Amino acid sequence: MTEKRVIGGQSRKIGGGQAAPAPTPPEPEPGSRRGRGRLLIVLAAVVAVLAAGAFVFLRPAEPAAPVEPEVGDTVTIEPRNINLADGHYLRLGFAIELVAEVEEVATAHATDIAIALFTGRTVAEVNDPDRREQLKSELSERLVEAYDGEVLTVYFTDFVTQ
Repeated sequence: MTEKRVIGGQSRKIGGGQAAPAPTPPEPEPGSRRGRGRLLIVLAAVVAVLAAGAFVFLRPAEPAAPVEPEVGDTVTIEPRNINLADGHYLRLGFAIELVAEVEEVATAHATDIAIALFTGRTVAEVNDPDRREQLKSELSERLVEAYDGEVLTVYFTDFVTQ
């Protein structure tokens, strides 16, 4: 008679008999952890590829260099006497350069802006070359804003103090 012993989960016959076949691992059930892990890896790879493609193809383009507007007509504004401080005055004439698409503008508004900017300033202030350039730049900025970008710049054509 042969004796059968089970050692470490395997059955063997004592006395040189054949070993029992090793049990086969059970097949993973659908939806098991091993199957889910593989699915997650595949999904992560697909998402990474899609994100890389979106980054390359959907990123914003480099901003284009600002386009300088084309220079149009220059409108001359007749010189006006503007009251300065201490009984002095400034005789101011200027021209405004327009963008090409604009043929004409109402000059009364430009004259009013200039009068408001220079009225009450001192003779020393308006005669100082650096300060005069600052005032000219400020007048230009105000006109560009007031005329919604139709004005490019301002040129003084008459500038006399007394």
